[in-house]
Amino acid sequence: MKYEVGDKIVVNLTDEEGVVVDIMNEKMVMIEVKGVKFPAYTDQIDFPYFKMFSQKKTVPKQKVYAEDVKKEKGSSKQKVADGVFISFVPVFEKDIFDDAVVEKFKLYLINQTDTELDFTYTLLLNGVNDFELKNSILPLNDFYLHDVQFELLSDNPRFDFEFSLTKPDKKKAEYFESSLKIKAKQLFKRIEEMQIKNEPSFSYLLFQEYPDRIETEKVDLSKLGNAGFRIYGAHEIRQNMPSAQSVVDLHIEKLTDDWKHLSNYDILTIQLKAFEKYYDLAISHFQPSLIIIHGVGTGKLKNEIHEILKAKKHVKSFANQYHHRFGYGATEIYFEY
Repeated sequence: MKYEVGDKIVVNLTDEEGVVVDIMNEKMVMIEVKGVKFPAYTDQIDFPYFKMFSQKKTVPKQKVYAEDVKKEKGSSKQKVADGVFISFVPVFEKDIFDDAVVEKFKLYLINQTDTELDFTYTLLLNGVNDFELKNSILPLNDFYLHDVQFELLSDNPRFDFEFSLTKPDKKKAEYFESSLKIKAKQLFKRIEEMQIKNEPSFSYLLFQEYPDRIETEKVDLSKLGNAGFRIYGAHEIRQNMPSAQSVVDLHIEKLTDDWKHLSNYDILTIQLKAFEKYYDLAISHFQPSLIIIHGVGTGKLKNEIHEILKAKKHVKSFANQYHHRFGYGATEIYFEY
Protein backbone atom coordinates (compact mmCIF):
# COMPACT_ATOMS: atom_id res chain seq x y z
CA MET A 1 0.00 0.00 0.00
CA LYS A 2 1.62 3.22 -1.17
CA TYR A 3 -0.84 5.45 0.73
CA GLU A 4 -0.81 6.20 4.45
CA VAL A 5 -3.31 7.92 6.73
CA GLY A 6 -2.80 11.66 6.43
CA ASP A 7 -1.52 11.60 2.82
CA LYS A 8 -2.87 14.35 0.58
CA ILE A 9 -4.47 12.97 -2.59
CA VAL A 10 -6.30 14.12 -5.69
CA VAL A 11 -9.34 12.36 -7.19
CA ASN A 12 -8.45 11.49 -10.80
CA LEU A 13 -11.99 11.92 -12.17
CA THR A 14 -12.76 15.35 -10.66
CA ASP A 15 -9.27 16.72 -9.83
CA GLU A 16 -10.58 17.52 -6.33
CA GLU A 17 -8.01 17.38 -3.54
CA GLY A 18 -8.54 15.48 -0.30
CA VAL A 19 -6.81 13.45 2.38
CA VAL A 20 -6.59 9.75 3.30
CA VAL A 21 -8.35 9.18 6.65
CA ASP A 22 -8.31 5.35 6.86
CA ILE A 23 -6.82 2.28 5.14
CA MET A 24 -9.63 -0.18 4.36
CA ASN A 25 -7.66 -2.90 2.55
CA GLU A 26 -4.95 -3.26 -0.11
CA LYS A 27 -7.15 -1.81 -2.85
CA MET A 28 -9.38 0.70 -1.03
CA VAL A 29 -8.92 3.66 1.27
CA MET A 30 -11.32 6.05 3.01
CA ILE A 31 -10.80 9.63 1.84
CA GLU A 32 -12.22 13.01 2.86
CA VAL A 33 -12.93 15.64 0.19
CA LYS A 34 -14.44 19.00 1.16
CA GLY A 35 -15.64 17.55 4.49
CA VAL A 36 -17.26 14.48 2.91
CA LYS A 37 -15.81 11.01 3.66
CA PHE A 38 -16.22 8.16 1.15
CA PRO A 39 -14.28 5.04 0.06
CA ALA A 40 -12.18 5.03 -3.10
CA TYR A 41 -10.08 2.50 -4.96
CA THR A 42 -6.36 3.30 -4.93
CA ASP A 43 -6.28 3.46 -8.75
CA GLN A 44 -8.95 6.20 -8.65
CA ILE A 45 -6.71 8.60 -6.69
CA ASP A 46 -3.16 9.85 -6.93
CA PHE A 47 -0.62 12.07 -5.17
CA PRO A 48 -0.96 15.77 -6.11
CA TYR A 49 2.83 15.93 -6.60
CA PHE A 50 2.75 12.96 -8.96
CA LYS A 51 0.21 14.68 -11.19
CA MET A 52 2.23 17.87 -11.01
CA PHE A 53 5.27 16.20 -12.56
CA SER A 54 3.70 13.57 -14.82
CA GLN A 55 0.59 15.16 -16.34
CA LYS A 56 0.60 17.73 -19.05
CA LYS A 57 -0.76 21.09 -17.97
CA THR A 58 -3.96 22.40 -19.58
CA VAL A 59 -3.56 25.98 -18.35
CA PRO A 60 -3.18 28.39 -21.27
CA LYS A 61 0.36 29.66 -21.65
CA GLN A 62 0.80 33.28 -20.61
CA LYS A 63 2.54 35.73 -22.86
CA VAL A 64 5.99 36.79 -21.69
CA TYR A 65 7.41 40.12 -22.82
CA ALA A 66 11.11 40.72 -23.37
CA GLU A 67 11.51 42.97 -20.37
CA ASP A 68 9.97 40.29 -18.10
CA VAL A 69 12.40 37.49 -19.01
CA LYS A 70 14.65 36.57 -16.10
CA LYS A 71 18.34 36.08 -16.58
CA GLU A 72 19.32 32.44 -17.10
CA LYS A 73 21.03 30.86 -14.12
CA GLY A 74 24.46 29.40 -14.63
CA SER A 75 24.53 25.60 -14.48
CA SER A 76 26.26 24.13 -11.44
CA LYS A 77 27.67 20.64 -11.19
CA GLN A 78 26.66 18.52 -8.25
CA LYS A 79 29.53 17.90 -5.85
CA VAL A 80 29.73 14.23 -4.86
CA ALA A 81 31.56 13.27 -1.68
CA ASP A 82 33.66 10.12 -1.19
CA GLY A 83 31.69 6.91 -1.45
CA VAL A 84 29.44 4.96 -3.82
CA PHE A 85 26.16 6.52 -4.91
CA ILE A 86 23.12 5.83 -7.05
CA SER A 87 22.29 8.90 -9.14
CA PHE A 88 18.97 9.86 -10.75
CA VAL A 89 19.15 12.01 -13.88
CA PRO A 90 15.66 13.16 -14.98
CA VAL A 91 14.81 13.29 -18.68
CA PHE A 92 12.25 15.96 -19.51
CA GLU A 93 9.88 16.20 -22.44
CA LYS A 94 7.92 19.18 -23.69
CA ASP A 95 4.15 19.22 -23.76
CA ILE A 96 2.07 21.08 -26.31
CA PHE A 97 2.47 24.27 -24.28
CA ASP A 98 6.26 23.91 -24.24
CA ASP A 99 6.25 23.09 -20.49
CA ALA A 100 8.78 20.55 -19.23
CA VAL A 101 7.49 17.38 -17.54
CA VAL A 102 9.54 14.45 -16.23
CA GLU A 103 9.31 11.48 -18.60
CA LYS A 104 11.86 9.08 -17.09
CA PHE A 105 15.08 8.81 -15.07
CA LYS A 106 18.48 7.60 -16.20
CA LEU A 107 20.09 5.71 -13.32
CA TYR A 108 23.85 5.71 -12.76
CA LEU A 109 26.11 4.01 -10.25
CA ILE A 110 28.84 6.45 -9.17
CA ASN A 111 32.08 5.13 -7.69
CA GLN A 112 33.99 7.91 -5.94
CA THR A 113 36.46 5.51 -4.30
CA ASP A 114 39.87 4.16 -5.33
CA THR A 115 38.58 0.58 -5.48
CA GLU A 116 37.26 -1.44 -8.41
CA LEU A 117 34.02 -3.16 -7.48
CA ASP A 118 31.88 -6.02 -8.79
CA PHE A 119 28.18 -5.50 -8.22
CA THR A 120 24.77 -7.08 -8.67
CA TYR A 121 21.92 -4.58 -9.02
CA THR A 122 18.21 -5.41 -8.71
CA LEU A 123 15.17 -3.15 -9.03
CA LEU A 124 12.03 -4.41 -7.25
CA LEU A 125 8.62 -2.85 -7.83
CA ASN A 126 5.96 -3.77 -5.27
CA GLY A 127 8.26 -6.61 -4.17
CA VAL A 128 8.58 -8.09 -7.69
CA ASN A 129 11.94 -8.28 -9.50
CA ASP A 130 11.67 -5.87 -12.45
CA PHE A 131 15.32 -5.54 -13.56
CA GLU A 132 18.66 -7.17 -12.70
CA LEU A 133 22.23 -6.44 -13.79
CA LYS A 134 25.67 -7.84 -12.92
CA ASN A 135 28.84 -5.98 -13.83
CA SER A 136 31.86 -4.13 -12.42
CA ILE A 137 32.72 -0.47 -12.01
CA LEU A 138 36.18 1.10 -12.10
CA PRO A 139 37.51 3.52 -9.46
CA LEU A 140 36.36 7.14 -9.86
CA ASN A 141 33.92 6.18 -12.61
CA ASP A 142 30.23 6.30 -13.42
CA PHE A 143 28.27 3.29 -14.70
CA TYR A 144 24.95 3.63 -16.55
CA LEU A 145 22.43 1.16 -15.11
CA HIS A 146 19.19 1.65 -17.07
CA ASP A 147 16.20 3.93 -17.67
CA VAL A 148 13.17 3.90 -15.36
CA GLN A 149 9.87 5.46 -16.39
CA PHE A 150 8.75 8.13 -13.94
CA GLU A 151 5.36 6.57 -13.21
CA LEU A 152 6.98 3.28 -12.11
CA LEU A 153 8.62 5.01 -9.16
CA SER A 154 5.26 5.22 -7.41
CA ASP A 155 5.20 1.38 -7.15
CA ASN A 156 7.20 1.12 -3.89
CA PRO A 157 10.58 0.85 -5.66
CA ARG A 158 13.53 -0.80 -3.90
CA PHE A 159 17.05 -0.64 -5.31
CA ASP A 160 19.18 -3.53 -4.06
CA PHE A 161 22.96 -3.81 -4.50
CA GLU A 162 25.47 -6.48 -3.58
CA PHE A 163 29.10 -5.35 -3.84
CA SER A 164 32.35 -7.29 -3.74
CA LEU A 165 35.97 -6.43 -4.47
CA THR A 166 37.15 -7.23 -7.98
CA LYS A 167 40.52 -8.04 -6.43
CA PRO A 168 39.75 -9.87 -3.17
CA ASP A 169 41.43 -8.63 -0.01
CA LYS A 170 41.65 -10.90 3.06
CA LYS A 171 41.25 -7.86 5.30
CA LYS A 172 38.02 -6.77 3.59
CA ALA A 173 34.52 -8.23 3.70
CA GLU A 174 33.74 -10.93 1.15
CA TYR A 175 30.67 -9.02 0.00
CA PHE A 176 28.57 -6.07 1.11
CA GLU A 177 24.84 -5.38 0.63
CA SER A 178 23.14 -2.01 0.36
CA SER A 179 19.50 -1.17 -0.33
CA LEU A 180 17.52 1.99 -1.05
CA LYS A 181 13.76 2.43 -0.68
CA ILE A 182 12.11 5.60 -1.96
CA LYS A 183 8.59 6.72 -1.17
CA ALA A 184 6.74 8.79 -3.74
CA LYS A 185 6.60 11.84 -1.43
CA GLN A 186 10.39 11.72 -0.90
CA LEU A 187 10.98 11.46 -4.65
CA PHE A 188 8.80 14.50 -5.41
CA LYS A 189 10.65 16.50 -2.75
CA ARG A 190 14.05 15.64 -4.25
CA ILE A 191 12.86 16.68 -7.71
CA GLU A 192 11.63 20.02 -6.37
CA GLU A 193 14.93 20.64 -4.54
CA MET A 194 16.90 19.74 -7.68
CA GLN A 195 14.90 22.20 -9.79
CA ILE A 196 15.19 24.98 -7.20
CA LYS A 197 18.99 24.51 -7.05
CA ASN A 198 19.18 24.22 -10.85
CA GLU A 199 21.06 20.92 -10.57
CA PRO A 200 21.05 18.20 -13.28
CA SER A 201 20.51 15.22 -10.93
CA PHE A 202 20.22 14.01 -7.35
CA SER A 203 21.98 11.10 -5.64
CA TYR A 204 21.72 8.76 -2.65
CA LEU A 205 24.72 7.42 -0.74
CA LEU A 206 24.93 3.60 -0.78
CA PHE A 207 28.09 3.37 1.34
CA GLN A 208 31.12 5.51 2.12
CA GLU A 209 33.87 2.94 2.67
CA TYR A 210 33.98 -0.72 1.73
CA PRO A 211 33.78 -2.55 5.10
CA ASP A 212 36.55 -4.58 6.72
CA ARG A 213 36.17 -8.29 7.33
CA ILE A 214 34.62 -9.04 10.71
CA GLU A 215 36.73 -11.56 12.56
CA THR A 216 34.58 -14.02 14.47
CA GLU A 217 35.89 -14.67 17.94
CA LYS A 218 36.58 -18.35 18.62
CA VAL A 219 34.85 -19.66 21.71
CA ASP A 220 36.72 -21.99 24.04
CA LEU A 221 34.12 -24.75 24.40
CA SER A 222 35.99 -26.40 27.28
CA LYS A 223 35.44 -23.26 29.39
CA LEU A 224 31.71 -23.30 28.60
CA GLY A 225 31.56 -26.97 29.59
CA ASN A 226 33.36 -26.31 32.85
CA ALA A 227 30.92 -23.49 33.58
CA GLY A 228 28.00 -25.89 33.46
CA PHE A 229 26.74 -25.30 29.92
CA ARG A 230 25.71 -28.35 27.91
CA ILE A 231 27.67 -28.61 24.65
CA TYR A 232 26.13 -30.23 21.58
CA GLY A 233 27.93 -31.43 18.46
CA ALA A 234 26.85 -29.88 15.17
CA HIS A 235 25.01 -33.09 14.19
CA GLU A 236 22.96 -32.90 17.42
CA ILE A 237 21.74 -29.33 17.06
CA ARG A 238 18.65 -30.01 14.97
CA GLN A 239 17.42 -32.86 17.15
CA ASN A 240 17.58 -30.60 20.22
CA MET A 241 15.61 -27.79 18.56
CA PRO A 242 11.87 -27.32 19.10
CA SER A 243 9.89 -29.13 16.41
CA ALA A 244 8.87 -27.13 13.36
CA GLN A 245 5.31 -26.84 12.10
CA SER A 246 4.01 -26.86 8.54
CA VAL A 247 0.93 -24.79 9.51
CA VAL A 248 1.01 -21.99 12.10
CA ASP A 249 -2.16 -20.28 13.36
CA LEU A 250 -1.47 -16.69 14.47
CA HIS A 251 -4.93 -15.92 15.85
CA ILE A 252 -4.17 -14.39 19.25
CA GLU A 253 -6.38 -16.85 21.16
CA LYS A 254 -4.16 -19.65 19.80
CA LEU A 255 -1.01 -17.97 21.12
CA THR A 256 -2.04 -16.88 24.63
CA ASP A 257 -4.96 -17.36 27.01
CA ASP A 258 -4.60 -13.94 28.62
CA TRP A 259 -5.22 -11.66 25.61
CA LYS A 260 -8.54 -9.84 26.19
CA HIS A 261 -6.87 -6.91 28.00
CA LEU A 262 -4.19 -6.45 25.32
CA SER A 263 -4.07 -3.48 22.97
CA ASN A 264 -4.01 -3.96 19.20
CA TYR A 265 -0.32 -3.08 19.21
CA ASP A 266 0.46 -5.72 21.88
CA ILE A 267 -1.52 -8.35 19.98
CA LEU A 268 0.28 -7.57 16.72
CA THR A 269 3.67 -7.73 18.49
CA ILE A 270 2.92 -11.20 19.93
CA GLN A 271 1.70 -12.44 16.54
CA LEU A 272 4.80 -11.20 14.70
CA LYS A 273 7.14 -12.74 17.31
CA ALA A 274 5.39 -16.07 16.86
CA PHE A 275 5.68 -15.75 13.07
CA GLU A 276 9.44 -15.06 13.30
CA LYS A 277 9.88 -18.03 15.68
CA TYR A 278 8.20 -20.57 13.41
CA TYR A 279 9.76 -19.05 10.29
CA ASP A 280 13.25 -19.55 11.79
CA LEU A 281 12.37 -23.10 12.83
CA ALA A 282 11.13 -23.89 9.31
CA ILE A 283 14.45 -22.68 7.87
CA SER A 284 16.49 -24.57 10.46
CA HIS A 285 14.64 -27.80 9.61
CA PHE A 286 14.89 -27.14 5.84
CA GLN A 287 11.13 -27.23 5.33
CA PRO A 288 10.03 -26.81 1.69
CA SER A 289 7.04 -24.65 2.64
CA LEU A 290 5.13 -23.08 5.53
CA ILE A 291 1.49 -21.95 5.83
CA ILE A 292 0.82 -18.92 8.06
CA ILE A 293 -2.82 -18.43 9.12
CA HIS A 294 -3.31 -14.69 9.73
CA GLY A 295 -7.04 -14.34 9.09
CA VAL A 296 -8.68 -11.68 6.94
CA GLY A 297 -9.67 -8.85 9.31
CA THR A 298 -8.23 -5.44 8.41
CA GLY A 299 -5.24 -6.99 6.66
CA LYS A 300 -2.70 -5.37 9.04
CA LEU A 301 -1.09 -8.65 10.15
CA LYS A 302 -1.01 -10.02 6.61
CA ASN A 303 0.60 -6.84 5.25
CA GLU A 304 3.24 -6.81 8.01
CA ILE A 305 4.13 -10.45 7.30
CA HIS A 306 4.32 -9.85 3.54
CA GLU A 307 6.69 -6.91 4.05
CA ILE A 308 8.94 -9.08 6.25
CA LEU A 309 8.93 -11.91 3.69
CA LYS A 310 10.10 -9.57 0.92
CA ALA A 311 13.40 -9.11 2.75
CA LYS A 312 13.93 -12.75 3.76
CA LYS A 313 16.83 -14.53 2.07
CA HIS A 314 15.37 -18.04 1.78
CA VAL A 315 11.90 -17.07 0.51
CA LYS A 316 11.45 -18.30 -3.05
CA SER A 317 7.86 -17.06 -3.29
CA PHE A 318 4.71 -16.54 -1.23
CA ALA A 319 1.04 -16.28 -2.10
CA ASN A 320 -2.18 -15.23 -0.40
CA GLN A 321 -4.69 -17.06 -2.56
CA TYR A 322 -7.86 -19.03 -1.92
CA HIS A 323 -7.24 -22.21 0.09
CA HIS A 324 -9.96 -24.83 0.60
CA ARG A 325 -9.14 -24.98 4.35
CA PHE A 326 -8.36 -21.33 5.19
CA GLY A 327 -10.13 -19.28 2.48
CA TYR A 328 -8.17 -16.04 1.93
CA GLY A 329 -6.92 -15.94 5.53
CA ALA A 330 -3.58 -17.68 5.02
CA THR A 331 -0.28 -17.12 3.19
CA GLU A 332 1.74 -20.05 1.85
CA ILE A 333 5.51 -19.56 1.80
CA TYR A 334 7.90 -21.58 -0.40
CA PHE A 335 11.58 -21.79 0.50
CA GLU A 336 14.82 -22.24 -1.41
CA TYR A 337 18.16 -23.20 0.13
